[in-house]
Amino acid sequence: MSAKDIFHDAVKSALQKDGWTITNDPLYLKLGDDQLRVDLAAERLIAAEREQEKIAVEVKSFLAPSAIS
Repeated sequence: MSAKDIFHDAVKSALQKDGWTITNDPLYLKLGDDQLRVDLAAERLIAAEREQEKIAVEVKSFLAPSAIS
């Protein structure tokens, strides 16, 4: 398990204040034989269309190197 970025909690809070529901913290994705870890996944209901919007959010402060580019 890797450490959270220093801005992780601030980004999570901002998403929640904007009406997003955090669904995964973190979100794990399988890509071939590799597994990727994305910092946050969130969704929110779009009332007018009765559909859900979903996003995956990677939080980076660029204080340390990343394996993902």
